[in-house]
Amino acid sequence: MDSDPRDRRIAELEAENGRLKRIRDALIQRVESGVTHKPDPYAAFEHSVVLAEQVRERTDALNGAMDRLKASNKALERARQQAETTHQRLVDAIESISDGFVLFDQDQRLVLSNSRFDSYWRYTGERVRRGATVAEVKARAVRSGLIVEEHTEPDAEGSVFLLANRRWVQMTETRTREGGLVLLYSDITDLKHSENLRREQALAEKSRLLQSAVDNLSQGVVLVSPDGCPEIWNDRFLGLTGLSPQQVSSDTDLSAVMADASVPLLLPAPGPAAEAPYAEQIHRRADGLVLEIKSHPMLGGGFVNTYTDITESYRYAETLAESERWVRLVTDHVPALIAYVGADQTMQFCNKVYEGWYAAGRTSLLGLPLEQVYEPALYRRLLPRVRQALAGESVTFELEETGREGRRHYMLRSYVPNRDARGTVVGLFVLIRDITDRRRTALALEQAYDHLERRVKERTAALTGLNNQLRQEINERAAVEARLRDAKLEAERANLSKTKFLAAVSHDLLQPLNAARLFTSALQEQAFGPRAEGLVRSVATSLDDVENLLGTLVDISKLDAGVIQADITVFDLRDLLNNLAREFRQLAGTEGLRLDFVPCSALVESDSQLLARILRNFLTNAIRYTGNGRILLGCRRQGQHVLLQVWDTGPGIAADKLSEIFQEFKRIEPAGRQADKGLGLGLAIVDKIARILGHDIHVDSVPGRGSVFSVRVPLATHRPRPQVCQDCASAPHESFGGARVWVIDNDPAICQGMATLLAGWGCEVLTAVSLADLDARVDIASDAVDLILADYHLDNDETGVDAVTTINARRRQAVPVLMITANYSNALKQDIRDRGYLLMNKPVKPLKLRSALHHLLQ
Repeated sequence: MDSDPRDRRIAELEAENGRLKRIRDALIQRVESGVTHKPDPYAAFEHSVVLAEQVRERTDALNGAMDRLKASNKALERARQQAETTHQRLVDAIESISDGFVLFDQDQRLVLSNSRFDSYWRYTGERVRRGATVAEVKARAVRSGLIVEEHTEPDAEGSVFLLANRRWVQMTETRTREGGLVLLYSDITDLKHSENLRREQALAEKSRLLQSAVDNLSQGVVLVSPDGCPEIWNDRFLGLTGLSPQQVSSDTDLSAVMADASVPLLLPAPGPAAEAPYAEQIHRRADGLVLEIKSHPMLGGGFVNTYTDITESYRYAETLAESERWVRLVTDHVPALIAYVGADQTMQFCNKVYEGWYAAGRTSLLGLPLEQVYEPALYRRLLPRVRQALAGESVTFELEETGREGRRHYMLRSYVPNRDARGTVVGLFVLIRDITDRRRTALALEQAYDHLERRVKERTAALTGLNNQLRQEINERAAVEARLRDAKLEAERANLSKTKFLAAVSHDLLQPLNAARLFTSALQEQAFGPRAEGLVRSVATSLDDVENLLGTLVDISKLDAGVIQADITVFDLRDLLNNLAREFRQLAGTEGLRLDFVPCSALVESDSQLLARILRNFLTNAIRYTGNGRILLGCRRQGQHVLLQVWDTGPGIAADKLSEIFQEFKRIEPAGRQADKGLGLGLAIVDKIARILGHDIHVDSVPGRGSVFSVRVPLATHRPRPQVCQDCASAPHESFGGARVWVIDNDPAICQGMATLLAGWGCEVLTAVSLADLDARVDIASDAVDLILADYHLDNDETGVDAVTTINARRRQAVPVLMITANYSNALKQDIRDRGYLLMNKPVKPLKLRSALHHLLQ
């Protein structure tokens, strides 16, 4: 194939060489035969030499071109041989692969294919030849029946075909540099079968896991198909509905089966499944079990019914209603006007005194807006103060108004905002006291004083002649001052009487709260489902808020009434500070803060519980007002005293506000910070406790950098005597392993709540309302018991101390005792300590109760 161009080139060179020779001969002849201008012989010779040299150069160039042409022909021959070898190797390579191979040129025409590709057409009677286009090949494959089905996998690199011989082939396309196309057909039949097998196994595993999950649910669950037959159900469903396993199968009509069951089959709400809400029903069985039934429609037809046992939460709601009745009973007998107003300015609670003052013939004020509760003029006067309280500020002010009988009264009003867990104001507490008599007494005293001053001035002018009259005026003045002192003492006694009343009713206030907390703690350790657990957590949070508010009010009242007395002992600070650091480190962590602690083992003289209360208030305020950073708890020696200090990196307090933070109902909110819930009594309680203990309180603060609160405690001069542990460290959360516990409390609700809580911890609990009740149930002298929990105040003037003393007197070995009371007197505390019992005050905190039980049982 390379000989024709070479011969043609040689012919062209020979023709050109002939022309050059003819030109040379013509030039020589012209020079030799010229007649017009004949050069001299030397010039002619010189010209012929030049022509000869040119001819020689042209001849050499021609010879060089011929040599290069020959070399090019040899190179072309070698390249042709290499191309044929490479082509053969390519053919051998594509024949050696197990996949079908097809090569198309830039015009999309078939150039090359291997035998594997040709074998696909063996049973079709068709044959694909060179020159066929891609479209023709695909059309012929479909027409001949070679391709039965085509799939486009989302994750695959090409198309997947099912061939007539039931084999699966995956086609992959690749473009060449010249614009051609390479098609590669890979047999993926085994991979396809393996993938189908894995899918079937995965579906079977998912079905098994679904049934296992349903079987382990605490709810009863049944999935009903569109034709009314059950497809999936668990044993809990059978137990709650009273059906036997033989009655329920996947081919029975569930509606007919459950027609005679103790629980109904609830149908879903009508309408499309994507839009219709689930149906819901509360059903009480004949045996007292309360069930919550829900029916959820499914998109493909059918529905799912769930059956949840809510008996405990239902009974707990009834207990809460009883607790509310006790709270109302207390507030209705308080002489002050007490109410609660929501954020929408509607009346949500008021005591009988409040209704008697403002009801004006209406049956109830609950749910009414304030503008309908008060007269229009009075409402306009109160509205700015209400808005101020709803904005987060505690407000106390005096207001003159007309009473029911038409008399003018001076009313001292206090509005305290109520905040939720996020610090948002959700309402306000209203406390109104009639101070008319006090104001009138003060006004009368002021008028008497003015009258006396005027008379003294009149008598001074005639002092010389009116000595007797002057003595009489002096006596009258002394009498007026005596009446003034008497009025002041009367007002102080009235205030003290109010304070003592609140302190005295603390037991009745805390008793239902104590029962509610026990039931809540027991519920929180049970699994009811997300909705019920959310309700339990909300109830527990609300009880915590009520407990904190009432506890704070009771504490401040007891401090004012002198009920709380200091029990000064010598003790080591190590345990107190370690317990506080452990308690508040977790709380600080939840707020994103770091609590650092410097241990101290100094011996001090103080009341450990009251001192701990001071430090807890310091730490609580530090965590509440520190947005970010850290808090430090530590000690610093100062002569014969030790300073217990709490440092924080909060916003700080202005110097002119340092004296206000210890006032009652006074809180300093940092600028730009959302107001926090609370009554503002924490530091007021700290100040009163410090006065009882005789300890100095000091505050240093730098706005923008932080604050430090210190309490100065005297160091001890002698070693402490051993004491029973009163503030045990946190106990592990394992079960108590069937510990036998006797509970004695005159309140059946407390007994039931304590039994529920302790049973959840693994204890065997026996409850009784008195010693006689316990003696009737067990043999108190010989029956096995590991621990006795007794309430100090029992019925018929009986005390828990008397009851456990009688029990231990009959037994060979004394039983450990945990005494529970709302009495904070030092005499009782010392008596319990001397008897070797452990004392815990109400309301009982479950974590502290668990720690005490762990300590006593160990």
